[in-house]
Amino acid sequence: MISDLQHLLSTLDLDADWIGLRAVRETAASCYVRDGLPEGNAKSLNQGVMVEVMAQGQIGYGAVNSFQPEQIRAAAKTAYQQAIVASRWGIYPATPAIRPKVVGQYASPFQKPLNALSPGEINELLVRLCKTLKVSEQIVQTLAVARHETVDSWFVSSNGSEVYQQLSLIETHYGAIAQDGPIVQQRSNNGHLAHCYQGGWELFLDDQLWSRAQHIGQQTVELLTAEECPTTRTTLVLAPDQMMLQIHESVGHPLELDRILGDERNYAGGSFVKPSDFGSLSYGSRLMNVTFNPAVPNEFASYRFDDTGAPASREYLIREGVLQRGLGSLESQARLGVPGVSCARASSWNRPPIDRMANLNLEPGEDSPAAIIADIEEGVYMEANRSWSIDDQRYKFQFGCEYAKRIENGKLTKTLRNPNYRGTTLDFWHRLSRIGNSETWEIYGTPYCGKGEPNQAIRVGHGSPVCAFEEVEVFGGG
Repeated sequence: MISDLQHLLSTLDLDADWIGLRAVRETAASCYVRDGLPEGNAKSLNQGVMVEVMAQGQIGYGAVNSFQPEQIRAAAKTAYQQAIVASRWGIYPATPAIRPKVVGQYASPFQKPLNALSPGEINELLVRLCKTLKVSEQIVQTLAVARHETVDSWFVSSNGSEVYQQLSLIETHYGAIAQDGPIVQQRSNNGHLAHCYQGGWELFLDDQLWSRAQHIGQQTVELLTAEECPTTRTTLVLAPDQMMLQIHESVGHPLELDRILGDERNYAGGSFVKPSDFGSLSYGSRLMNVTFNPAVPNEFASYRFDDTGAPASREYLIREGVLQRGLGSLESQARLGVPGVSCARASSWNRPPIDRMANLNLEPGEDSPAAIIADIEEGVYMEANRSWSIDDQRYKFQFGCEYAKRIENGKLTKTLRNPNYRGTTLDFWHRLSRIGNSETWEIYGTPYCGKGEPNQAIRVGHGSPVCAFEEVEVFGGG
């Protein structure tokens, strides 16, 4: 494919400063089982080419759902014409410096390949999961889902770039709903579709699969008779599966440079962060170290190059609580004059790359989970996201979890249902008082980070240890 794209590139007759071709082929399969009955089995193939043409200081885009040379040439002409027209209203002149020459490859690591199981074998697993979850007649619904996808991408450019990347992606989910009269509770495997990874079936078929499913079923029933989460200010301890959302919403989105520039104001929103904040803003306590790291094995959004070909590397966004850099492409970095990372990403061949999160992680500290709980006289421990709400500047938030425990005199005691908490971003992160060690660090992901017009749902990964926050407002209901 690389040589075909290079040949095609050499035949394009356009008065352009730079041209890039990004071909993508996505093959996917999914199985859904509800209450032990298969509800959906699907396969899909999605492929095409995005052409970027830089001319007169602007970039135009043309995409086509074909690998045929004539159709790609037509897309290139469309992209060129877009760039020429856009140059009349350009707000920042693009140069080839934002598209450096790169050559390299990347492939997801895996042990058990995604084609190792037939659709029938996957359905049998999901049916058994539903049966295992149903530990009581009070379980009124069970659900199990498995999806996998292979994404091949090839990128060449007029200044000599040659990149091939292959992603092996697996997404699984299972959970249950229990009911007792008007009381309805849900519990799942670390939140909706949180088990999203790069790798193979070894990431799903581990030794704890069946005991974990049974435990989730038991906890779902347990929640029916649990106390309501109290309304109070107290020490809040969050498990990594809820920290995933906390990092995503209150660190990731506010630091996207295109939001700070105002590009996303009409749809995804803006940010409370100002360009002058980089290098000086105290974002949280000194325990807070957040990295952009596209090189974590098996994390969902790992890659070697972003979709403009920029080489990706681990960078601190927040170090000892101080804001260091944003989530922004070479274009956004040049426009805003602040440091960023290689995060220009597109959801597929038919979308242009924009500033996105990838793997965004909270680095571990030194405390064991037992030590964190042992030092708390009174508090609440919460797991797994159930709901979220945050304003368009990513400042005020309110999040709900599936499951909670009261902390009393250094021990986890009564189960609590309908746990929620709220806060404001900077105040909340300054309340970070204890942070778990590497043994508590877990990675999760989601394929549903939405942004952009037209919309792009993209894959992101988040890793975090267990964390404790002082004097946080918690409450029940909902």
